[in-house]
Amino acid sequence: MYQPINFIPVYPGQHTLPPLPYPYNALEPVIDRESLKIHHDILHKNYVDNLNKAELALASSRETGNFEFINYWENQLAYNGSGHILHSIYWTIMAPRGRGGQPRENTLRMINWYFGDFNNFENQFKNAAKKVEASGWAILIYHPAFNHLEILQCEKHQNLTQWGCIPILVCDVWEHAYYLDYQNDRSRFVDSWWELINWNEVERRLYLARQGKLPLSI
Repeated sequence: MYQPINFIPVYPGQHTLPPLPYPYNALEPVIDRESLKIHHDILHKNYVDNLNKAELALASSRETGNFEFINYWENQLAYNGSGHILHSIYWTIMAPRGRGGQPRENTLRMINWYFGDFNNFENQFKNAAKKVEASGWAILIYHPAFNHLEILQCEKHQNLTQWGCIPILVCDVWEHAYYLDYQNDRSRFVDSWWELINWNEVERRLYLARQGKLPLSI
């Protein structure tokens, strides 16, 4: 017999914007205060609000049996839900420059096994981030089905994924993430952003992913 699953659900329409784990100016000079404040307080909140709207609209559709706009709301659910999840991870895997440490034991071991060495991994990740077509993300995932790490490019952010993958390190290369500081020089942003990676948090997320878990805060 399977045991009952204990979990704390987020009810439809009840998602909230997670607070930043550091002050607005903590990531300077790589990301300035204004950029971070706009990105978190306005743009991420917009994903949260629209995710809630989509969930409530679909809950209403289930109650009434009216699914006339199902395509629209399902698209909103995927787009805004993905934006909320990835941004929630993004804030946590950054730390003030010099405080993120070095890649930890388990992360480094899995990187070396799959990518050959850390330099190969860094080169592939940075190039993936720099060359995403239009707006999107570069994402280091742990894949439970394959039991290894992988790097994915993610256009927009509900596209080009692998089912079942768990993101553990994400780089946002939508222009709103860097335009005030770097204008259209995405390459310089990615190279500078690399100094902000919080490897302790990446290690924690990898550990939880391999246990089949996600942090409650996403």
